[in-house]
Amino acid sequence: MNIVVEQQPKCIATLRVEIPADKVTSERNQILRTYTAEARIPGFRPGKAPRAVVEKRFEKNIAEKLQSKLLSEAYQEAIRQESLKLLDYGVPENLTTHPDGSMSFDATLTLAPVVQLPAYKGITVTVPPLALPDEDFAQQLEAARERFAEFIAIEGRGAELGDFAVIDYSSTVNGQPTDEFLGKSAGYLSGREGFWVRLDEQVFLPGFARQVIGMHPGESRDISVTLPEDFPVAGLRNAELLFNTTLKDLKQSVLPALDDALATRLAPGKSMEELKTIMRVNLQHERQRKIDDLKVNQIVAYFDALADFELPAELINQETQNQADAMVERGINAGMTEEEVQAQQGDIFATAAQQAVSHLRANFIFQEIASVENITVEDQELANHLARIAVSRNVAPKKFINDMKQAGRLTHIRQSMLIGKVVDFLVEHAEVLDSTTTLND
Repeated sequence: MNIVVEQQPKCIATLRVEIPADKVTSERNQILRTYTAEARIPGFRPGKAPRAVVEKRFEKNIAEKLQSKLLSEAYQEAIRQESLKLLDYGVPENLTTHPDGSMSFDATLTLAPVVQLPAYKGITVTVPPLALPDEDFAQQLEAARERFAEFIAIEGRGAELGDFAVIDYSSTVNGQPTDEFLGKSAGYLSGREGFWVRLDEQVFLPGFARQVIGMHPGESRDISVTLPEDFPVAGLRNAELLFNTTLKDLKQSVLPALDDALATRLAPGKSMEELKTIMRVNLQHERQRKIDDLKVNQIVAYFDALADFELPAELINQETQNQADAMVERGINAGMTEEEVQAQQGDIFATAAQQAVSHLRANFIFQEIASVENITVEDQELANHLARIAVSRNVAPKKFINDMKQAGRLTHIRQSMLIGKVVDFLVEHAEVLDSTTTLND
């Protein structure tokens, strides 16, 4: 078997294979002997049908099995001969059976990138202390009160910081409606009716709230806001938007007392002290999760800064789409409208592309570390993991595992578990330093 592999940029290799006629004939005869011994043909006892009859009856099956076996052996020989790490065999091309009985074909292979591991033990990560800050707990209590706030109309004065304004507004850029200027929907920036906004400089758009100060219900005012250069919608960065704004209502929130009556509304059957204990435990768990995420993010950033190897273009495209889909889903869950998603589509894909490269490089590095450190996921670990998922979904474990197997998901799940074990290994061997920053900085 003559095999030629030529490696190309972007983790691609071209494979050319020539299979001698005697090899083709030998493999075909072996397959034919198996069919002859096992074939059940009317009029003949099993294994007694003439070879020519078997050959004619199963000609197509024999040809398919022969092709599959020869292709598989050629790929495996190429992997062994060239020490390749394959991600995808590609589709055989130019598959030809020549007059002399030999066969040949070409294929475009997708290779795993060649990873040179940097130092990966003792990576320095900096995270805030685990102890829950008092201000975080106080903010949670205040948020609980705000859930049951009552809003009363403000009369006899103009708007002040801290008030809630109910406004109608529309916007223009250089005298054009914002949608027209942008060439597509600008989402909430275009305009809204009956829009509630707290008059706080950290809410809505920078500089908007202070220009509402002093307005009375029924009054209209043009409010100018210059968007920052890092604004999510690229076409509106550094643009000056003019909001024609009408204040319809001005309201003040009245918060309930932190007492057992409020606790009952938040968690029936609980006192305020019991509720505070639950809130502290939940906040502490969430803080631990965020700190763990910070460690992982810094480890990924460490590798991303040092990694300099090519990735297969097809993998990048697939992962970019995955990252974009996840970003859109998170945005919609956070309250983004379809218009807002559409307006930010270009920026979403640009960010997704960057995240895709970072994610893929980290994964290949993690796989290499797993190989060096002999980190594996045993069959029993995988089975136990799947059983726990099945129980949480109220599905019979055996059925769930079989469904995952039929769907071809087991390899992906095992791979995810392996990456998780490598990440745990890296965190365990990291040098963790405390910082004075908060989790929201």
